[in-house]
Amino acid sequence: MKRRNLKHFSIKFVIVLLLMGNFACKQNKKQEEEASETVEEVEMSTEPNFKISLAQWSMHKMIREDGVDPYTFAEKSKAWGFEGLEYVSGLYYPELEKDNFSEAAMKNFVDKSLAESKKHGLENLIIMIDGQGDLATPDEAERNAAVENHHKWVDAAAALGCHSIRVNLSGTQDPDEWTAASVDGLTKLSTYAKDKNINILVENHGGLSSNGAMMANVFKTVNMDNCGTLPDFGNFCITWGEWPECLEWYDRYKGMEEIMPYAKAVSAKSHDFDENGNEIHSDYARMLKIVKDAGYSGYIGVEYEGSELSEEDGIIATRDLLRKLMK
Repeated sequence: MKRRNLKHFSIKFVIVLLLMGNFACKQNKKQEEEASETVEEVEMSTEPNFKISLAQWSMHKMIREDGVDPYTFAEKSKAWGFEGLEYVSGLYYPELEKDNFSEAAMKNFVDKSLAESKKHGLENLIIMIDGQGDLATPDEAERNAAVENHHKWVDAAAALGCHSIRVNLSGTQDPDEWTAASVDGLTKLSTYAKDKNINILVENHGGLSSNGAMMANVFKTVNMDNCGTLPDFGNFCITWGEWPECLEWYDRYKGMEEIMPYAKAVSAKSHDFDENGNEIHSDYARMLKIVKDAGYSGYIGVEYEGSELSEEDGIIATRDLLRKLMK
């Protein structure tokens, strides 16, 4: 081959190599980008889809002491940036007790609450029930009466479009009697609620219900799809002294781990905050990890119960802490 032709061939060969190298680099870069996108998608898909709701108990001083209308719950929740509503039955008792919880009175509660939630575009989630009898009392007649008393609230929750009512397991401090009575009371109430697509949830709310291991045993025994827990970050006092002294605490992190497998809602209880906005009684990051590791991905409810901050400021502080950690 002549030198001139050889020179032309060499130049062409080099150009071809450069083009091939450039194409290979582009292909590798494209593959790396696609792999990166895939990894990012996998990482995002493992993140829990938490939304934040407001427990109406956070407003109980406003309602009971300041005269705030409980039917402004949806309006205020919307203004504070929440997406879901958790009602508290007791905040409506002054109105409902006047008519002895008649059908008309309960319908009025449902109609007004439903209209307000629709008006402000919020989701009704739970009604928290108190003062309707002891579901874990050893006295069968009293227990059955308590179950009956809760029926109207199951009906109200269904009419509101809620997924659950929250009940308490009060009645005795004897472990064996408490367990047997709790299983019986919950089974009967959950059976009534099943056809109405309502869950019966129990919060760790003092007494033996704040013993995580005993609570888990109850739900394992009941074994009904519509019967579960509403774990609360802070309610793990088993024995109270003179309020607000707790004589016996159950380990809150151990308790959360024990009852989270049965959870259909979660309550982020708060009282006091440090200068960095962290709740000083519960490690919220640790709590949220327990919630996430349990596979839960529903609403987390803000429930401020402190006294150092106003209710509005406490609600906002709790909301902001959750938002920060969820990022």
